[in-house]
Amino acid sequence: MQTSKAPAWVVPVMRLGYSARAATYSIVGALALSAAIWGGVAEGTEGAIGSLQGAPFGIVLIWIVALGLFCYSVWRFVAAALDLERRGDDASGLFARGGLLVTGALHAFLGASALDLVPESDEAGGSWTQDVLALPFGRWLLLALAIAVFGAGLYYIYKGWTEAYKKHIRVTPLTERLKPVLRIGIVSEGVLIGVIGGLLALSALTYDADNSGSMGDALREIGAAPYGRVLLGFAGLGLLAFAVENVIEARFRVLPARDGPDVETLASRAMQKAKAQT
Repeated sequence: MQTSKAPAWVVPVMRLGYSARAATYSIVGALALSAAIWGGVAEGTEGAIGSLQGAPFGIVLIWIVALGLFCYSVWRFVAAALDLERRGDDASGLFARGGLLVTGALHAFLGASALDLVPESDEAGGSWTQDVLALPFGRWLLLALAIAVFGAGLYYIYKGWTEAYKKHIRVTPLTERLKPVLRIGIVSEGVLIGVIGGLLALSALTYDADNSGSMGDALREIGAAPYGRVLLGFAGLGLLAFAVENVIEARFRVLPARDGPDVETLASRAMQKAKAQT
């Protein structure tokens, strides 16, 4: 068992990572909701991420989205390398820490996808999916990435639905009141990531990079579905809920490597209540 503790600098890194991701999903969720309420179908599907280009300070907002995702990616890599969540060095612990690396890589990929929206020079290149497909065995590399991304989406849905996130959140009156919002937000993020994984798989299977696989593409697919404007509105609300969840994580997340094992979390409070009722 590890007893030494994580350096103090990991706490601000954690807070920055979650705060940056909260800002990112606030922008994305607000744009999706705006497209659903005020835009027609075409504007709604082209809205969300893509509409940043035409918005006031749109390029700045795109960079905020991308940098927020990159900041969170760094946090996940640090958490895995230093075992900040005390997963351990056995097989199950290494598997869990590997999951953190996958999450970090996923958000780095999403950040890179957001940067695809920044207008390029006259010699505009293709998308990153085109670059991958052009590699030897690129189709299979893209398909493997699609499976990993889709699996991450399923994990988020599972995490939200089973409320597994509660073991990481400190008990406060605010976190108690916001439990339904946290759950909805995490499930919504899982659905969005799952759609991204599906689009990547479609690109690999059809050898067509136009399907891409960014957050904007996922929201456009949602908006293009039957009752797409309604679904896009729900997606926007879900992503705003996920932004709230990240604010809570930034402020109230328990870091075992710093806080120790005795901090009361939402999960431990729920267990105490269950025992009291038996």
